[in-house]
Amino acid sequence: MQENDIGMKEFVISETQSETAVLVGLITQEQNEDKTKEYLDELEFLADTAGAVTVKRFTQKVNGPNQTTYVGKGKLEEIKQYILDEADAEREVGMVIFDDELSPRQMRNIENELKVKILDRTSLILDIFAMRAQTANAKTQVELAQYRYMLPRLQRLWTHLERQGGGSGGGGGKGSVGLRGPGETQLEMDRRIILQRITLLKQRLLEIERQKITQRKNRGRLIRVALVGYTNVGKSTLMNLLAKSEVFAENKLFATLDTTVRKVVIDNLPFLLADTVGFIRKLPTDLVDSFKSTLDEVRESDLLLHVVDISHPDFEEQIAVVEKTLSDLGCADKPSMIVFNKIDAYTWIEKEPDDLTPPTRENINLPTLQKTWMAKLNDNCLFISAREKQNIEQLRDIVYAKVKELHVQKYPYNDFLYTTE
Repeated sequence: MQENDIGMKEFVISETQSETAVLVGLITQEQNEDKTKEYLDELEFLADTAGAVTVKRFTQKVNGPNQTTYVGKGKLEEIKQYILDEADAEREVGMVIFDDELSPRQMRNIENELKVKILDRTSLILDIFAMRAQTANAKTQVELAQYRYMLPRLQRLWTHLERQGGGSGGGGGKGSVGLRGPGETQLEMDRRIILQRITLLKQRLLEIERQKITQRKNRGRLIRVALVGYTNVGKSTLMNLLAKSEVFAENKLFATLDTTVRKVVIDNLPFLLADTVGFIRKLPTDLVDSFKSTLDEVRESDLLLHVVDISHPDFEEQIAVVEKTLSDLGCADKPSMIVFNKIDAYTWIEKEPDDLTPPTRENINLPTLQKTWMAKLNDNCLFISAREKQNIEQLRDIVYAKVKELHVQKYPYNDFLYTTE
């Protein structure tokens, strides 16, 4: 769209310098205080990935989100006062980020009250996706998701512009040139432009998908292995080790957005290895739908290596999120194996001898945890450190055995599988 058209800049962090952010989350019956803290930790990591610095968190215990302002009136007033106090101290708050997707009505009401940029988890993730997208497919997917997100929020955008210009009328007010009374006509025009753009992007994605299908057909008779897992668990680092390639790996969320496929040879056996976009909790439906095509490599794969960050305090829920997403993709029954990564970063706290309370997850040492999971998964798992290269050779041996078994089943007369004698 042109420079003067509606853009995502109203919703995202567009500046290059660091902005300060305040985070807001709810404590409910379905989401206790510990869970809310974990979600806000993740939201802070998302904000950091997008280039914002978190300076304060606000939480509120409620039955559910307020339909008009997400938090209660008193809490909103408390947040507003904090922003004003920071401004008085010359520490301007750049934005307030809410941990759930806000409705257009909620966003409009909160912005009218707080007078700063308002983001929700969806717009923040979209911003990161836009930063990370490299290929035509990823860029098109991001743009489509942005327009779908923007469409019901057009009214808020025009209200925002009208407020900047001082409204319509003869005097117009300072800075009102070109902004006087956008009215329903302009709103409908923008809605039509965006709908046309969405149609065009969908057509472009179909064309890209046809090209990808052709590419996949031309890859020959090779077993396909996909690395899947939560975001920031070390998939790209592991990809680099196994494929001896240079895939972008960073301690940020969504460092990988485009699926990378490499040909790998272990001993006498070639196969294809794909590094896929990481999953995340509370990913909005529009985003899931838009990015399902980036997970085509998962659907097409013969073997899934589910990488887990065992040092993360909530790794079990991350496993559940990934398994649910795989199930949604129709991949729950594919041959798979869990690879517990980051054993070098695992920490635990030993209980005092006189402490008779039941042990929690943080009281379990690594050997005990390994035994528990190996029993639970019938030994179909491995514990490694991609960064420290611990147990990587063992992983190669296991992957070789699994790929060889699948290869013989799928391509019994294929000459790619040869003996080294």
